[in-house]
Amino acid sequence: MENLFKVLGDENRLRILNLLRENELCVCEIENILETTQSNVSRHLTRLRNLDLVVFEKRSQWTYYEMNPKFIKKNKQLYEYLTTEMNRNERFIKDLEKLKKNPNSRIECDPIKNK
Repeated sequence: MENLFKVLGDENRLRILNLLRENELCVCEIENILETTQSNVSRHLTRLRNLDLVVFEKRSQWTYYEMNPKFIKKNKQLYEYLTTEMNRNERFIKDLEKLKKNPNSRIECDPIKNK
């Protein structure tokens, strides 16, 4: 439990979870929305993955992450609390708006790197 709350005690990791509760996303999509580096996003995703908060799937050269359904089921009250608070937080709301502005919900990583 202590490690779980340490991981949840970081705003960037919470912002990532906020995005992943809406959609599965590639690292580069998260990087783009959070306006941070790939290494920073990967570091946070590793921490989330180590505690089974997120799961991933490799597709070609990209890795897609999503909230771990088993974590959600096992921690239903915590997930509901986080969701409620995320829906009230201005920064988290803006992150979701940014996510929803992309009509395809799939940003290719190569074009992002070329911007």
